Amino acid sequence: MTDIRVNLFSDTQTKPSEAMRRAMAAAEVGDEQQDLDPTVNRLCDMVAELLGKPAAVFLPSGTMCNEIAVLAHCRPGEEIIAHKTSHILNFEGGAPAALAGAQIMPLDGARGMFTGDAVAAAVRPGDRYSPVSRMVAVEQTANLGGGAVWPLADLAAVAEVARANGLVLHMDGARLMNAAVASGEPAAAHAAPFDSVWIDLSKGLGCPVGAVLAGSRDFIDEAWRWKQRIGGAMRQAGILAAAGVYALEHNVDRLADDHANARRFAESIAGIDGVGVAPDTVETNMVFFDVGETGLSAAALQDRLAAEGVRMSTMGPTRMRAVTHLDVGRDDVDAAAAAVRRVLDGGGN
Repeated sequence: MTDIRVNLFSDTQTKPSEAMRRAMAAAEVGDEQQDLDPTVNRLCDMVAELLGKPAAVFLPSGTMCNEIAVLAHCRPGEEIIAHKTSHILNFEGGAPAALAGAQIMPLDGARGMFTGDAVAAAVRPGDRYSPVSRMVAVEQTANLGGGAVWPLADLAAVAEVARANGLVLHMDGARLMNAAVASGEPAAAHAAPFDSVWIDLSKGLGCPVGAVLAGSRDFIDEAWRWKQRIGGAMRQAGILAAAGVYALEHNVDRLADDHANARRFAESIAGIDGVGVAPDTVETNMVFFDVGETGLSAAALQDRLAAEGVRMSTMGPTRMRAVTHLDVGRDDVDAAAAAVRRVLDGGGN
């Protein structure tokens, strides 16, 4: 098996640093289910303050955050309005339908985003024949939109329409901290219009596991009920929460380095014949590029890059994604770009 030296597959590939491991090993712990784990409680307080919400709950994954939000907000037969490329629709195993009996109305829109007008057009008429429109879900940043950052004005416009129609608002904030750093606006400003919002700890923040869901105290009480029901309570979870505390104290501002490295990679491959990439659209830590004109499929290029010690993900027949993170430095993205050039200069079939 080829040794992967540069892993751009996803920012989920990060490994905890030695300093983070020391913080985990030294964590004070208790029974999380009884609110007796001081490190979990500290993490939840930190995230609630960061997002401007009254309360928060620590969960094993971002997918669980999304699904608990759906379970808390929606009843069977109700409908969620979300982008057609959203994680909640495409990458959670049909969980809104399977667990909550809720369906999703997919919206179009450039770069994983949609408008207030699109929400207004999607709201059901309220007759007995239609599903009940219940929730609007926004993904910040928009993953399949290329890591695009929703502008605050666009979030406000969507929220205004949702409120006018009596809908609740949920933010999938898997990469919200990337959006905050890239935009220069605090995370709380992005989260302000939303009834529920979460951040992932295991992506750019570099933790081995975990996410934190925030909202009103009543919402978090209901979220805790669902956490208990679906097996998300974790007992002495301070060992895990300590990684989140460390990440929030040390790994937020450095996300700007990941963004700069992503832009550098995009600029480096932009001149390769047959590669379709738009460096000016790289806002955060993701670079999507198309290789259809090279004669290679994305899967074939992925295999050839792996043989060069570089790992990336395929996002379609000819579309690829490279994601920068704290385990990838400037020299690494330069090496990855050089590998792309070597492979493609060798021709395809």
